[in-house]
Amino acid sequence: MDSITDSQAAKSAELVAQLQQGGQAALAELFMQNRDRLRRMVRARLDDRVAGRADPSDVLQEAFLDASRQLNDYLDDPAVPPFLWLRLLTGQRLMQVHRRHLGAQMRDAKQEVSLNRGSMPQANSCSLSRQVVGRLTTPSLAAIRIEMQIRLQQLLDSLEPLDREVLSLRHFEELSNSEVALELGISTAAASKRYIRALERFRTMLAEIPGFLDG
Repeated sequence: MDSITDSQAAKSAELVAQLQQGGQAALAELFMQNRDRLRRMVRARLDDRVAGRADPSDVLQEAFLDASRQLNDYLDDPAVPPFLWLRLLTGQRLMQVHRRHLGAQMRDAKQEVSLNRGSMPQANSCSLSRQVVGRLTTPSLAAIRIEMQIRLQQLLDSLEPLDREVLSLRHFEELSNSEVALELGISTAAASKRYIRALERFRTMLAEIPGFLDG
């Protein structure tokens, strides 16, 4: 855990100790505390072709069952903070949902991003753009939401996969910089620089959409 601060490492150790002492009850409490964060991850990565057939709540329920079954294995070697362990299991469960519903239609391997501890679906540009545009509430912007969403999705698709990933982790999933560093297997300094660069690049792109930044 060399990418997190001493205080964050202490907090992680405290949570692991609670899981060791409280077992399944402590796991259930921890999962509920992080449920909204995990739901944001699912929404950011759920394939738009599956969105109408897969409920994020069902993905989370299956992920919790996976965590319950694997709790002892995790506690034997808690290599990452508990939240990132839960996030990894949720991402793996989401991949299974994609495979179940899409089968041969699954996008190629480039659509799965390899992080520090395995693979999960990439941040979905369609879902991300829909979430951004959904926050636009002024009448003048609401009237052109569909056009804006299409343009925004094109911009997200044009970003390097890692830049899009960093933006999703920080803005949509609301991970801390140290959590992003752990997910990507890089230093906190490198994660911060990558985020700043990606954000500036994206803001430059957004300026190409008339009225978007003003709104």
